[in-house]
Amino acid sequence: MLFVPWRFIADWKCNACGLCCKAYSVVLNFHEWLKIVKNYGVETTVSGLDKLFIKRKSDGSCTFLHSFSGIHLCGLQQMKPKACKLWPFKIVNKPEYGYANDAVYNHGEHKLFVYADSTCSGLRYGSPTWKFSNLILKEFTEIALNLRVEQYKTTGKISLLQL
Repeated sequence: MLFVPWRFIADWKCNACGLCCKAYSVVLNFHEWLKIVKNYGVETTVSGLDKLFIKRKSDGSCTFLHSFSGIHLCGLQQMKPKACKLWPFKIVNKPEYGYANDAVYNHGEHKLFVYADSTCSGLRYGSPTWKFSNLILKEFTEIALNLRVEQYKTTGKISLLQL
């Protein structure tokens, strides 16, 4: 996977393709694991040597991924793990993937470096739009900094009419 600095991205929108829920294992913190286990049972999770994960179906997709007419929806929307809320963005405190000048994003007194996983089909490359750099990235960074829980701009916009 290739990580791209946010300044190379014009916009992003979740198109509910489900790739993120099929291709990646979701690491849970203890609090997230406990909420899922209390609501859905321990059998919906697995543990590794030093990490907790959401269990995957036999096809490799997340246990909580539901598909309807080619649209993929998360069954954990109200308790979605932070890793899922942040995908496809990687928000870190140092320029781990290079291009520091193109990855730096200042949120208040926080100097962050924001990269996107290039496998996401919801990325549109080019010069960042005002909406992307001031609304969407702001929400992602607030989630990363634990300043926000709810998602508005950083989740799929699927209506029942599309199903």
